Amino acid sequence: MICFPNCKINLGLNIVEKRNDGFHNIESIFYPVPLNDILEIVKSEKIVFTMSGTKIQGPADSNLCIKAYRLLQEKYELPPINIHLHKVIPTGAGLGGGSSDAAFMIKLINSYFSLNMSIAQMQETARNIGSDCAFFIENKPVLATQKGDTFKDCQIDLTNYHIMLVKPNIHVSTPEAYSLITPKKTTFPLTKIQNTSMNEWKECINNDFEKVIFEKHPEIKKIKERLYEMGAIYSSMSGSGSCVYGIFDKTVPIPNIFNSYFTWQGLLNQSESSNKIL
Repeated sequence: MICFPNCKINLGLNIVEKRNDGFHNIESIFYPVPLNDILEIVKSEKIVFTMSGTKIQGPADSNLCIKAYRLLQEKYELPPINIHLHKVIPTGAGLGGGSSDAAFMIKLINSYFSLNMSIAQMQETARNIGSDCAFFIENKPVLATQKGDTFKDCQIDLTNYHIMLVKPNIHVSTPEAYSLITPKKTTFPLTKIQNTSMNEWKECINNDFEKVIFEKHPEIKKIKERLYEMGAIYSSMSGSGSCVYGIFDKTVPIPNIFNSYFTWQGLLNQSESSNKIL
């Protein structure tokens, strides 16, 4: 059985306050993007995990797909399976690729073994893996609050807009990025985004990580500036970076200056393959 985990972007990211548990409360719009990994499971005599595509740092046993399997195995006494992940979504990018793989693993196992888990049950399992992991269970635009794991429907539709993702060869540590942030109350609550023209987003919607990350990695700031020069209606760093995206009203050529970076572009239509399990 096979599925296609997709990534997401953050439309605005406000770091509201530090929590007593050491995490931070945030406010952000999570929006799915049809850049996909490929995840497959088949029956096996023992648990096996293999990978291809983009390399991920760290041992295979620490992969979030394995963590998702083990969480469900403890509860449902699952038999062993062979898991193969073909990685396309870049890591350390702020795109939620690892969280997506884990969430789709939960959905894949639920379907493969007919566990009949509800959306809420799958989301609860995902919350034990990562703060944004639960988002990918329903995989639709939401206003994310608390640790990024509490969701409210967001009626925002970017269908037929084009997006370009640009990730330089820079890895941004999320814990380090949070350590550089001073939480503050936002002057533009993201609940207002639905009634705000995209042409105004540049002036009122911010990613709080950008100031500290741009100071440390000015190369990332230059990418954002270049995307605006190319005609982006809105551009931002996603999550804590290092990927920067630009939203356009048409396809634009990828400039040669991005040749040494990971780049991808496509329509922001909801990909049918993103939620399909074959």
